[in-house]
Amino acid sequence: MKEQNSIPVTKVQRAGKFISTGAKIGGNYIKHYSKKLFDPSMTRATLDEDNAGDIYDSLSTLKGSALKVAQMLSMDKNVLPAAYQKKFTMAQYSAPPLSYPLVVKSFKKFFGKAPEEIFDTFTRNAVNAASMGQVHQATKGDKTFAVKIQYPGIAESVSSDLRMVRPMATRLLRINPRDLEQYIGEVESKLLEETDYALELERSIAISKACGHIQHLVFPNYYPEYSGDKILTMDWIKGQHLKEFLLTNPTQEVRNRIGQVLWDFYDYQVHTLKLVHADPHPGNFIVTPSQELGIIDFGCVKEIPEDFYQAYFKLLNADILKTPDHLEALFYELDFVSDKDNASEKKLFMEVFTRMIQLLGRPFNVDQFDFGDDTYFKTIFQTGEQVSAMKEFRNSRTARGPRHALYINRTYFGLYNILNELKAVVQTRR
Repeated sequence: MKEQNSIPVTKVQRAGKFISTGAKIGGNYIKHYSKKLFDPSMTRATLDEDNAGDIYDSLSTLKGSALKVAQMLSMDKNVLPAAYQKKFTMAQYSAPPLSYPLVVKSFKKFFGKAPEEIFDTFTRNAVNAASMGQVHQATKGDKTFAVKIQYPGIAESVSSDLRMVRPMATRLLRINPRDLEQYIGEVESKLLEETDYALELERSIAISKACGHIQHLVFPNYYPEYSGDKILTMDWIKGQHLKEFLLTNPTQEVRNRIGQVLWDFYDYQVHTLKLVHADPHPGNFIVTPSQELGIIDFGCVKEIPEDFYQAYFKLLNADILKTPDHLEALFYELDFVSDKDNASEKKLFMEVFTRMIQLLGRPFNVDQFDFGDDTYFKTIFQTGEQVSAMKEFRNSRTARGPRHALYINRTYFGLYNILNELKAVVQTRR
């Protein structure tokens, strides 16, 4: 993949890239509707592919928060048309990497030395490049390390990038601007945390230690002496990313074991630690040669407030449906319904959110769940499409749901999608 020799870092440079991309998208719409005049049967598929390609090319050059949002959206099959989802998935693994001279410049800035002066060997080319940083392999003595280097200027551009991405997101996602503002605000706080490698180092060590008792789970050791504000060094975990592992056609027994480890890992974090690795995309999990699960990248961690935790997980308990008054009180507490709603709106939102929590909560209310059941996921996707098309949601006078639910929902949908790809049967209540 072609390397980048620079990243636009000033507000003017980054704004210019957004503006030029917007102009391309506008041109794609004009081209599409001009052709449609002569061929009314023409679908949006080509328009979506053109727009997805132009947007991804722009965001992958900018990197940072805008590309991270694209990666996050690609994890939810409800949110984007297939063309966008397919293209944006690339942000998980294969964004264009920075050239080696920029890597050396970062090392000299934080350590006063080039990588070769610290390590015995250091790969000139990145082995993985994502939205916020890229990874190089290094060795020293008998140890092999993964060295993550943050792209320059990313931390300083988070807030301004998200302001510029709002109009594009509103058009693509077709959601209520109030919901978008709440979503963007929560995302901004997490992205700012994600640029803080000192915080990531602290959380990585703490969560790895707290979850060390879970069987078949592997964590790297972390090295503060080779880490800094924008560089993070850990053990290199040998193995395959989940998508690569699935191409080897593992047995159902192995799929179930990996799925069970994933479920146990998230279950313990959410219900015991009350904080969770909130970036469950396949690129953050490695299956080792001994078929254990390696966990990497604790950049995105969501702390779960106790009051939100109590209300949210009461909703996922099927027994709550037997007490309608209690259910209604929880919907008000979690802002799914509002005092501003009239009687018909309240009825509609109650019905829709009840259906959604029944679906999301289904694995929690049985002892064993088959995540290979595509019918279940089809129902989730269809429900999501129906809700996103409802004018009552797009025109709502208030945002729906608490901001804390954004990353928790994202975590569970990401986990469910991975378990579905594994076709795993999991013991969900043990």
